[in-house]
Formats: sequence, C-alpha cells, structure tokens
Amino acid sequence: MLHKLSAHLRRCAIKKFVRVNERIRASQVRVIGPEGEQLGILALDKALGLANQYELDLVEVADQIAPPVCRILDFSKFKYEQEKRERQARKHQHQTKLKEIRVKPNIKEHDYQVKLRQLVSFLTKKDKVKLTLIFRGRQMEHIDLGKKVLERFLADSAAAGQVERNPMQEGRMISAIIGPK
Repeated sequence: MLHKLSAHLRRCAIKKFVRVNERIRASQVRVIGPEGEQLGILALDKALGLANQYELDLVEVADQIAPPVCRILDFSKFKYEQEKRERQARKHQHQTKLKEIRVKPNIKEHDYQVKLRQLVSFLTKKDKVKLTLIFRGRQMEHIDLGKKVLERFLADSAAAGQVERNPMQEGRMISAIIGPK
C-alpha cells in the first residue's frame, strides 16, 4: 500500500502538499478514524500502526493546529475526490468576455433589431459588450446621426445592461462599453 501511495505521489503534481504516513513530522497527532470518529491524541508511531491495521493511510489534514489533525483514509480516493471537487468548481465558473458589435450610422430597422437582440443575448450570458459605431467617408460629416443611433442602442438595452463606459469618439469610431446588470 505504501509503495502504491508513493508512486501515486510522484505521478500526481500535488498543488497543496499533503503529508502522508511517514512524512508527518509531529511527535503527537490528533487522530480521526475511517468512519469520522475521534480517536484522540496519539503518538505518531501508534497512529501509523492504527492506520496499517485498517490498511489505510494516515493523512495530515490540519497542520497549523497543535497537535496536527490526521485522518485515517484511503489517500488515492481522497485525492480523486478533491480533484473532482476542483473540476466541478471550475466548471461552474464564468469568465466575463468582451464581445464587440459593430454598426454603421445608416443602419436599417431590421438590422438594428438583429444587432439589439444579439447585444441583449450577450448581456444575459453575463458578457460585456463593446458597441462600436464606424463612420466611413462622408459619414464623418454627420456624427450627430451616429450618436443618435448609439444612444438608441443604449436606451433599448438598459433593461439587460448598464453603461460602463460612456460613448467616446476615437478617430472614425465611437464606442461604448455595456456591462450586464
């Protein structure tokens, strides 16, 4: 069992180092049995003997306490369950992404509605949206029309999101960032 455990330790890259069996340094440890019952404070050699009796490992679970707390359990099963919990936690995390929607000042009504639905769907998925209005050629003379289109987008998407960065002009583009509520 011990050889199997040490091979497992070498194979696995353990993020948080856990002391097991002979690697435990304390002379006395508080022992918790395989069923979760308190077995009391024992000398390390007696605790190791007890773990061998159950054919399990002695694992240090709390090393900051005096005396450290050790459990008698199957270490490979313990590591598997710990990794499984970490995978579940990562699975349910959501990383906020910045999506971009580009429009032009002379956008037609149907295209406007399609872009608005896309913007709202991004916001409901908890992503931020960078709304960029692009001017081409002579459209630069009518910046006020473009600003009206952008203000309309911001007003129509107010139910799903809130403005994080107000519209700013950068050369031939005006952009605003909208975040989820």
